Amino acid sequence: MDFKDYYQTLGVARDATAEDIKKAFRKLARKYHPDVSKEADAEARMKDVNEAYAVLSDSEKRAAYDQLGQGHHPGQDFRPPPDWQPDFRAPPGRGYSQAETADFSDFFAELFGRTGGARAAGQDFQARGQDQHAEVLLDLEDAFNGAARQISLRVPKLDDKGRIALDSRTLNVKIPKGVREGQMIRLAGQGGAGFGDAPAGDLLLEIHFKPHPRFRIDGRDLYLTLPVAPWEAALGGVVPVDLPDGGQLKVRIPEGAQNGRQLRVRGKGIPSDPPGDLLLDLRVVLPAAETPRARELYETMARELAFDPRAETGV
Repeated sequence: MDFKDYYQTLGVARDATAEDIKKAFRKLARKYHPDVSKEADAEARMKDVNEAYAVLSDSEKRAAYDQLGQGHHPGQDFRPPPDWQPDFRAPPGRGYSQAETADFSDFFAELFGRTGGARAAGQDFQARGQDQHAEVLLDLEDAFNGAARQISLRVPKLDDKGRIALDSRTLNVKIPKGVREGQMIRLAGQGGAGFGDAPAGDLLLEIHFKPHPRFRIDGRDLYLTLPVAPWEAALGGVVPVDLPDGGQLKVRIPEGAQNGRQLRVRGKGIPSDPPGDLLLDLRVVLPAAETPRARELYETMARELAFDPRAETGV
């Protein structure tokens, strides 16, 4: 089903007032009414004009149309959401008979029903509010300790002149510990307002982390490059690792560890359920031979160890 741009049909801006819309309708009605128009397609054009005016002259229909049609263009394929409830009552003095609305397009019928302009009083328009999305940028430490954030939202509403305006509101949101990169947190009822007695939509918060100077995040797991001295790698030892929550972990380096070896510490990643792991990539760092004593030690190693790092590679 093709999307119809009712604003384009009437030749008005999307922020047009109710009076602007009425004037545009009257002008087009004089031009295309079949009883007076000499245009070849007058009847079809008049039907389009009537349909556009039926929607844009009704503040409830207009708000719903603006909400559902965000980001759509004329002729683009369009389908209303599955939970859309096309149930309206006619505004005072602005009813359409079933015969009139029967000529309206399938697009109108999908949104408002074939008799959407002629509902009896008391059958109020019902539509659940639109879900809204927002991204939250956190420090890695917030995943360990939890955090509180202020979220500013801009939501559309009708002003006193029947125009669509953006209303700002601020929410204080508590972020639980254990959140993961890309996780969606749903806050029920904190999205766009519903129409009629229908409930508001939900607010979906998408979690992202700022780059961390030491850790890399992959889902629940944390990765850290851990520098070790040659003797720690050769002889083994215990080295401290500072964690994002402020604690410290003692990690045992196995004897004979090679550069690039990866150690896994289970349960020390993101504290979710289940918790992630901490993966340590060992990087053996050689001290510089900057003093006579350091050079002497390296020369002694060269003589007495008879070590050839290329022996197994055949280089």
